[in-house]
Amino acid sequence: MPELPEVETIRTTLSKKIIGLTIVGVTVKRPEIIPGFSPEEFSDKITGSEIIKLGRRGKYLLLYLTDAQVLVVHLRMTGQLVYAEPETELAKHTHAVFFLSNGQELRFTDMRRFGRLILTTLAGLSLVSGLKDLGLEPLDQEFTPNYLQRKLLNRRTRIKSLLLDQAFIAGLGNIYVDEALHRAGLNPKRPASTLSLEEINLLYHSIKAVIQEGIQNRGTTFKDYVDGEGRKGSFQELLRVYNRAGSPCPNCGTAIAKSKVSSRSSYFCPACQPE
Repeated sequence: MPELPEVETIRTTLSKKIIGLTIVGVTVKRPEIIPGFSPEEFSDKITGSEIIKLGRRGKYLLLYLTDAQVLVVHLRMTGQLVYAEPETELAKHTHAVFFLSNGQELRFTDMRRFGRLILTTLAGLSLVSGLKDLGLEPLDQEFTPNYLQRKLLNRRTRIKSLLLDQAFIAGLGNIYVDEALHRAGLNPKRPASTLSLEEINLLYHSIKAVIQEGIQNRGTTFKDYVDGEGRKGSFQELLRVYNRAGSPCPNCGTAIAKSKVSSRSSYFCPACQPE
């Protein structure tokens, strides 16, 4: 699933291409991706709207349109939103095409079909399911070591499970949580309440660093993720533990281990991140 760095990369790449353009038509091939509307209603609502700006909240991409409309794009597992020339062959799992006033297209593709295009208003944005319950993001000014310390106080939940909770911190997923925990030297199964002040401070800086590096390297691509121009990310080349079971830890050389935490695959170094 695209996480904060991937969605932020999509936002920045698309912003250069589509801000100021008008949507002159829409084709929706799978109605389930546009909850609350038929393809005809969706097209009527959005056609003629200018794209004013692109925002992001956690793992959600936000297209702000005229008439106080907002298109919330949730890519889920395999969703892609790519700016393309009309002559480019449509990908097999393209479910929606937005025709733009400069003659180009914005295409929504999703092999697993879990992604959604949610059309709402500025007033209704805070009511969108999933979006309305998001916590602070690692890049928010309010996200500080003291904030993290207060949030972890008396929480017996395993630290990895807590970091994956979007209501706790928005935007983190399996990849960046594993990478942050390794940098902080914390086992993913540690109860959150057992972390010392020093460990919380390390975790805070590790989260910030891994998110920023992920953005700088345009996200992580293993299979499906591409940015708004169809390009793969490169952060997968810098991962220290995620998806590297059996490989040597870059810190100590111990073989990276893999286990399950809250039904999620977790990668860690048994020596650097002891239970």
